[in-house]
Amino acid sequence: MSNDAVSPCSHEPAWVRHAIAWHVFPLGAVGAEPLRPDGDPGNPSSPAGMVAAEHRLLRLVPWLDHLVSLGANVLQLGPVLDSMSHGYDTVDYLRVDPRLGTEEDLVTLIDEAHARGVKVMLDGVFNHTGIAHPAFARLAQEGPGCASAGMYRLSWPGGEEAWAPGTAPEYERFEGQDWLPALNHASPEVADLVAGVMEHWCERGVDGWRLDAAYAVDPVFWRSVLPRVRARFPQVYVYGEVIHGDYAGVVAASGMDAVTQYELRQAVWHSLADANFFELDWTLRRYAEMLEHVVAWTFVGNHDTTRIASALGGRRLLGHALALLFLLPGTPAVYYGDEVGLEAVKEDRLGGDDAIRPPLPAVPWGKDAPGAPVRHLHAELIALRRRLPWLHDAVFERLHLDNRLLSVALRPREGAGAAEGAAAESVVLALSLEEHEAWLPTGGRHERLSSAHDAPLPRPERDGVVLPPLGWAVLA
Repeated sequence: MSNDAVSPCSHEPAWVRHAIAWHVFPLGAVGAEPLRPDGDPGNPSSPAGMVAAEHRLLRLVPWLDHLVSLGANVLQLGPVLDSMSHGYDTVDYLRVDPRLGTEEDLVTLIDEAHARGVKVMLDGVFNHTGIAHPAFARLAQEGPGCASAGMYRLSWPGGEEAWAPGTAPEYERFEGQDWLPALNHASPEVADLVAGVMEHWCERGVDGWRLDAAYAVDPVFWRSVLPRVRARFPQVYVYGEVIHGDYAGVVAASGMDAVTQYELRQAVWHSLADANFFELDWTLRRYAEMLEHVVAWTFVGNHDTTRIASALGGRRLLGHALALLFLLPGTPAVYYGDEVGLEAVKEDRLGGDDAIRPPLPAVPWGKDAPGAPVRHLHAELIALRRRLPWLHDAVFERLHLDNRLLSVALRPREGAGAAEGAAAESVVLALSLEEHEAWLPTGGRHERLSSAHDAPLPRPERDGVVLPPLGWAVLA
């Protein structure tokens, strides 16, 4: 479980090495209406125009100081572009969703973030559009000769010759959803569309992109898009949503900087909830191989998953999950609300995501708000991560493994630590799921850098430490 190669992601923008994100789902966070209102958002007398005039996106500006107080420096926004409902059914890529406000509101949020040293990333929904997108909506009336017909994966009932006005085509649906027609990524028009959209918003200050449903797009497609964007914006960071498979292979084929590390997220909560560190160890060995090629986007919760506190059955093991998130290699992201221990379960039904995408309070959580201990632990571990930036692509080695006990040593990849003035040559993460005290080897590292706040401190013993029941510690 170790590798000494030079940093695999030297092509990443330099700022990503120090990036820690706060991930917000804007439509939920600002309490937007579930469906886009009718009319032209530019017409203040239309329903869409009246909603846009509420400028709800600006409600996120005060939360930038909360983000900074955690120690984060990236605002990852979920969908903000004009859509039909949940944000992933786009109808206009060049307009902000009127339920959130206007382009000026988004630019203001970006400018306010930049003034605080915070980068801003958008969610790029480029695998499919909403059924009401003009390029798709006109097909039934304009037929196979429509300029946008090549942009979708279509077939015409009876063949193109049999088409009559009003006859809609059959189309490929993303994950079987009728309102999400899949784009044809072999079409040059689609490549032009996507590159143009990314450049448009980068011109307005966007620093990076999450590529939604990248697992459903031929990775080669991005080779026709990303070089064009990077030619104008060389510091843009792009990662793709990939659930499983050959992560490094997708990055190599696509030219993206990274992908989502779903395997690691799954292993973290499964191993903790089921008291089975062997699953996590197996995933870490796979990740060590991947790190020879790419550093992943890491997380323990996002807008598509049950809250980590709920997945673990409460907060007892939340510290273990956070220590893994912030000590293991990756570009870590905190999903809004996780930093105060919010609980919610994703359900497989219409509206089943609502609970995990809740409105934020009008005023950011204070130091004495419910969940303050969880927030304090986030801030402590993020501060530790800041002092050890080499953790971004660290080399790690297992020191001890059984079902309920795990200790892992992490050290700078060759050349990385010296270049960054590493504050510690190596650290050890020790984790216990035992209900009693337990000893773990730590290679003689006894200096506590962080540990559970509501438990006795780890006790040095021989070349390891004794952890309290359900304890964890970071040691140097």
